Amino acid sequence: MTAPAASPPRVPGGAGHPDRAWPCDGPLVLGVRHHGPGSARAVLAALDAAEPGAVLIEGPPEANALLPLAADAAMVPPVALLAHAVDDPGRAAFWPFARFSPEWVAMRWALARDAAVRFIDLPAAHSLAADPSWGDEEDAVPGGEPVPRADPIGALAEAAGYDDPERWWEDVVEHRAGADATRRADPEAAGRTGREAAGRAGPEAADRALAPFAAVGEAMAALRERYGHRGRRRDLVREAHMRIQLRAARREFGDEVAVVCGAWHGPALTARSTAAADRALLKGLPRVRTEVTWVPWTHRRLARRGAPPGRGPAEGGGGYGAGIEAPGWYAHLFDAPDRPVERWMTRAAGLLRDEDRMVSSAHVIEAVRLAYTLAALRDRPLPGLGETTDAIRAVLCDGSEVPLALVRDRLTVGDVLGEVPDTAPAVPLQRDLARLQRSLRLGPEPSERELELDLRKDNDAARSRLLHRLRLLGVGWGRPAVGRGSTGTFRETWRLRWEPELYVRVAEAGVWGTTVLSAATAKAESEALSAPALADVTSLAERCLLAELPGALPVVMRAIADRAALDADVGRLAEALPALARSLRYGDVRATDTATLGEVAAGLAERICVGLPPACAGLDADAAARMRARLDGVHSAIGLLPQAAELGGRWADVLRGIVRRDSVPGLIRGRSARLLLDGGRLAGEEAARLMGLALSPGTPPADAAAWIEGFLGGASGGGMLLVHDERLRGLVDGWLASVPAGAFTDVLPLLRRTFSAYEAGVRRTLGELARRGSAAAGPVGEGAGAPGFGSGLDERRADAVLPVLRLILEGERV
Repeated sequence: MTAPAASPPRVPGGAGHPDRAWPCDGPLVLGVRHHGPGSARAVLAALDAAEPGAVLIEGPPEANALLPLAADAAMVPPVALLAHAVDDPGRAAFWPFARFSPEWVAMRWALARDAAVRFIDLPAAHSLAADPSWGDEEDAVPGGEPVPRADPIGALAEAAGYDDPERWWEDVVEHRAGADATRRADPEAAGRTGREAAGRAGPEAADRALAPFAAVGEAMAALRERYGHRGRRRDLVREAHMRIQLRAARREFGDEVAVVCGAWHGPALTARSTAAADRALLKGLPRVRTEVTWVPWTHRRLARRGAPPGRGPAEGGGGYGAGIEAPGWYAHLFDAPDRPVERWMTRAAGLLRDEDRMVSSAHVIEAVRLAYTLAALRDRPLPGLGETTDAIRAVLCDGSEVPLALVRDRLTVGDVLGEVPDTAPAVPLQRDLARLQRSLRLGPEPSERELELDLRKDNDAARSRLLHRLRLLGVGWGRPAVGRGSTGTFRETWRLRWEPELYVRVAEAGVWGTTVLSAATAKAESEALSAPALADVTSLAERCLLAELPGALPVVMRAIADRAALDADVGRLAEALPALARSLRYGDVRATDTATLGEVAAGLAERICVGLPPACAGLDADAAARMRARLDGVHSAIGLLPQAAELGGRWADVLRGIVRRDSVPGLIRGRSARLLLDGGRLAGEEAARLMGLALSPGTPPADAAAWIEGFLGGASGGGMLLVHDERLRGLVDGWLASVPAGAFTDVLPLLRRTFSAYEAGVRRTLGELARRGSAAAGPVGEGAGAPGFGSGLDERRADAVLPVLRLILEGERV
């Protein structure tokens, strides 16, 4: 793709009109505020009045070849130019454009009129090669004080007597009466009729269109005289490059050149400077090879604060920071043909009605009236965002911030996502991803949504594979979540949200392959060979099965076998086993051959059974907590293995050995006893005996509290066990009553940690039982029952539950 052909030089006389003169001496500099609807309307009016032969825009020159795409009907703002280093795609920068951005209006105007249009800012090749902090250091004046960083808008607002720069900008610029409705909303339509309108308009109309820019330029010149370059040397280099490009355009088109740039840079572009001096500023700048493309952008992303060029998206990168607090409001101001306040209130009322709020036409009328009244009281020419928000809060939301937050999120900011034509340049991986998104009917969306997948359906299974492959590549479009419905292995729940920064992640992942499948396979193989620990490789195997990467599994399996054979650390083996067990389970769901994986998992389980008891001895409190987590993981994993029947008995023997070893911390002994009890391999009487021993008077209170935490703590239903088992509750209650006063404060934090994990209802029930004093006397006889519970098992009532359980379990296996 090549840059648009340059128009031939224009003859003097005002854009081809011999009876009109060029409205200024030299080039026309239109200093704007990025992403301002008032600035956009003013730029459109100025271009219509001046009819320049060329339009120069602040932006990366590498994107000049992509400018014609801005006129494509499939290009729907907000969009952004994405530039990234070829050899390091993570070094990237964005230049966003909204429909109400002055630069976007200028480029669309030029393309509609066949005028030359070019970007003239410092090339991204230089800004991406430089250190992120380059040019941002503060200069010092002779006295040693740093040069103050200027806020141009804030300084002008203060001079005008405003304490809020945003409010001043709205009053002076955004609320200015713009062009007619057609020109305000459609620069192309304005371009088709602009020549005739300009011919009919006299010099007075042109003066009115250009007057705001003359005033802004004069104000910025005064501020630059006071603040210099604001302590940012980067600006000096950028402005030098822009002056060089401006001289080249003047040689080609004469003075009939319009420049659209940030208002701060305007005076610098017309300042006296020699070409040699400007080239000297650019000499020796580092550079890298770059690629540039158009990518969709979002209003929500426009609302974030950006960063100077050269910073990656992780640091908030961007060609320039947008930081618009209300992009939805600005878009409304730009698009509304008339009565913007009335139309805004109507939109807010419609949104609230959709959320079942009672909002009538009378509410809208009163809200509009209140907004205009507030504007008059605050001495503002028209209601701004503050007045409309206050009116919506008071009238439509009845003073509540809850529905107002919805208005702010959906309207003031908005979830608008732009579109880019398929002809825009993209890395092969991005094109393959776009193809998959279309075929799976899973398009990117700017707002977060929940996606439920049934893996028994072909399309849902393919969606799951795509999302898992992207996660493996570091493209975090979706993240797994806990579903509201079934938790079986045939179900998956995802939370999806597409952020513009993901285009950079896709470009980074492009080094692994040209398709999502080949790239994910290549990255998985590389990670398997370089993973530092066995647990990392087993986790990778799980991700490979979820992503269905058969090409990577042999490499991953060999890596697991090699590391498992050499790793003698039982703790690391215990951390690795759960991922292998889950992989076998997922592989079974996806009909994947995991025989080799099952053999490796069984071998790991055998080695853990041999080495775990001695590894649990002599641990301090922190190490014991880590080992308890590993114990839980191994216990769950063994139950998922195909050899669970044979390994289950061996594992139970290991847990019994741990329970009896006094050298093992109480936390682990208590946890082992609980796992045996839950698995039906420890009788209730034996559990009570073990608890009685652990809570005997000869046991230090801290050790006893640790045993209780292991037995009753965590999310394993320990609270319900106490509610239903009078014997265990009596043991705990009796031990707690016998703890000496001096030791009670030492064990209290452990007990609080244990009982705070219980649900509120369980804690209330335990408190009520303690208040009744049902366990005050200690353990009770075999035949007794807790108040409210029977003394034995009612088999007839228990059997009534079985049909329901059978239906639930059979439904999971379907």
